[in-house]
Amino acid sequence: MGDAGMMPLLTAMVAAIAIAATAYAVMYPYISSDRIKDKRVANVTENRAKKLNVRSQADIAAGRKKQVSDSVKEMEIRQKAKEKVTLRLLIERAGLDIDPKFFWIASAISAVVCAFASRFAVPASSAGITPMVMIAALFVGGFGLPRFVLSKIIQRRQKKFLGELANSIDIIVRGIKSGLPLNECLSVIAKESPEPLASEFGEVIEQQRVGVTLGDALERMTHRMPLAEVKFFAIVIAIQQQSGGNLAEALSNLSGVLRDRFKMQMKVKALSAEAKASAGILGCLPPGVMFMVYTSSPDYIAPLFETRSGNMFILVGISWMLIGILIMRKMINFKF
Repeated sequence: MGDAGMMPLLTAMVAAIAIAATAYAVMYPYISSDRIKDKRVANVTENRAKKLNVRSQADIAAGRKKQVSDSVKEMEIRQKAKEKVTLRLLIERAGLDIDPKFFWIASAISAVVCAFASRFAVPASSAGITPMVMIAALFVGGFGLPRFVLSKIIQRRQKKFLGELANSIDIIVRGIKSGLPLNECLSVIAKESPEPLASEFGEVIEQQRVGVTLGDALERMTHRMPLAEVKFFAIVIAIQQQSGGNLAEALSNLSGVLRDRFKMQMKVKALSAEAKASAGILGCLPPGVMFMVYTSSPDYIAPLFETRSGNMFILVGISWMLIGILIMRKMINFKF
């Protein structure tokens, strides 16, 4: 009886031990220190993977920035190597289809005309300064006036080019998104855009047809049109050809930057308009007063032209006026 009574108890104990062992085996991974360790290792690994991902993205961005800076430096080095601006290059920048010999002939004619004009403008009583005035007028008419006119033509042409460049980049962006190759987009700009964009991009297309690469053709365009915006455009195209990427998105961002720069330029122009008007009035006031006094009472102002001390006063006054105009010009010209 004793053994028979112990059997159910032993059976129950064995069953309880089996159930406990099974429960422990099932719950062991969740309550053991190895589980906690695995969680910590997984968290550390995940955080490290995230950090590596962030670092990789940062490295990619830093690599692109470095590539852009290297491209800018390379372009600047090339331009410094070709820094000498010849008269033929100035004529190309102005968009004039003339030979440098014609420019020098026109400069000689301008010098002669200015010399004769100064001879008749100086009063007959001031014969002492007539040769000096004629020499100065000859120099200004031969070297100063033609170069000044040429620089104004270049500035006007560059201003027109810059005003339409953002629209041309938008044409390229829409063309690329619709499936057209880049060369076809440039051809569309050369055919349908106004001057001077049509001639400049047409020159790029013509150079590509004779075997010049697109990067070199755009770099040559930066020599003919030395603007920061054109350099940005050439750098974006060069980087896309070297490393690939979404050209439409890059050019779209560039178009937005160019429009923002144009808005800033117009804002600066509006804010500095009053200062420029004041500088113009102050610069024109002394010569205007002198002209009015000379026409109303020439005998009153004649000692300025007839005496040596009067001539010295004129030279000193012109020098101070020039210094003041240059200072005002420096104050109202903003870099942005």
